[in-house]
Amino acid sequence: MSSQEPFVAAIDIGTTKVVAVTGKKKENGKIEILGISKTPSTGIKRGVVQNIDETVNAIQKTVEEVQAASGTMISDVFVGIAGQHIKTIRNRGYINRDSYEDEITRKDIDNLIREMYNISIDVGEEIIHVLPQNFIVDNETGIKNPVGMLGRRVEANFHIVIGQITSARNIGKCINKADLSLNELILEPLASSSAVLTADEKEAGVALVDIGGGTTDVAVYYDDIIRHTAVIPFGGDVVTKDIKEGSSILQRQAELLKIQYGSALGDLAREDEVVSIPGISGREPKEISLKSLAYIIQSRMEEILNAVLYEIENSGYYERLSAGIVVTGGGALLKDLPQLVKFVTGMDVRLGYPGENLASESVPEVNNPMFSTSVGLVLKGFEFHAQNKVPREESDENQQENEQEEAPQKDQGNGKKGLLWRVKQAFSEIFEENDAEM
Repeated sequence: MSSQEPFVAAIDIGTTKVVAVTGKKKENGKIEILGISKTPSTGIKRGVVQNIDETVNAIQKTVEEVQAASGTMISDVFVGIAGQHIKTIRNRGYINRDSYEDEITRKDIDNLIREMYNISIDVGEEIIHVLPQNFIVDNETGIKNPVGMLGRRVEANFHIVIGQITSARNIGKCINKADLSLNELILEPLASSSAVLTADEKEAGVALVDIGGGTTDVAVYYDDIIRHTAVIPFGGDVVTKDIKEGSSILQRQAELLKIQYGSALGDLAREDEVVSIPGISGREPKEISLKSLAYIIQSRMEEILNAVLYEIENSGYYERLSAGIVVTGGGALLKDLPQLVKFVTGMDVRLGYPGENLASESVPEVNNPMFSTSVGLVLKGFEFHAQNKVPREESDENQQENEQEEAPQKDQGNGKKGLLWRVKQAFSEIFEENDAEM
């Protein structure tokens, strides 16, 4: 699929589910989701591929389903990456330009960003994203976009996302074994942010908290700039595990309990309400108090939220987040969670739905916090194509230049053929000049 084709496909490879989604951009800039499909994931743990074959099977199944639902054929995809191996650093770089008279171009900024990919990092790691935060032009600070300005020295502060090479390669291997091509790996909290955060929230200051099955992703924005990202290595699965062990029931029963009857605040649950769980292999059923269930959930969720609060404080922007926290992901659907988040962090809270950027024609079920990352990957896919789009005239010129450069090289070692080629080129140029004069 090329950038000129009307739809983008993305795959969210999560701990509990694999989601495939296709979407196209409408004239008003909204995204119409053509099809979405999810299938249980068994080969992923905390965002890291641990079983190639199981992950490939899940990808193939969900891709087949979304192709049938949307009537599209998927050849290449954008894929999210998260996991406990993700870390971030801050760095500063600069370039010195040849002249004060020429305007700073997009190419200059791209060169500056490209330099950041060459910084020294630990063995076994690779740079996933280089995100400019602000620019300095000849000691003039606080510039968001220097393109078009005049200046000799261009500097920038960067937020750099780093991940393990093996984790990234394993994701790419799964995509390739599923007969797909990988366009780009995108950090999942960045994708989720695109789907659920508004421009006003990013400007005022906001923390996105995406609670998934295996990880909890955090992204902090202030003044419309990404300031901090983090991946906390636990999510909704640890809550389910605590319910399973605390109530001595099966994993699937614990998950159903959490979804249907769970609450993040024990004090709000009624003590006189109980739920009956079928016994294993004909044994007597168990009765579980909803209040006890809520306290189990609250205990683990407080642990997750304390880790989130640590990351927000570590960003240095805790006091500046006027828009508070936006909670999304499958874990955000837990009953009474916003109240608990507000209690633990002391900040305003809202649930994040991806419907802000969706066209009305989209499939209805996609406007759900559990699909925020998937929708965000589609949005990031369109951004990627827009940034890497080459005008047709420029592409044709580059192609002609390449052909002219390659032809003499092919003729090297054959003097007679090289001479004939040069004569042919000379006659072509003469005829082109005559045509131009006529």
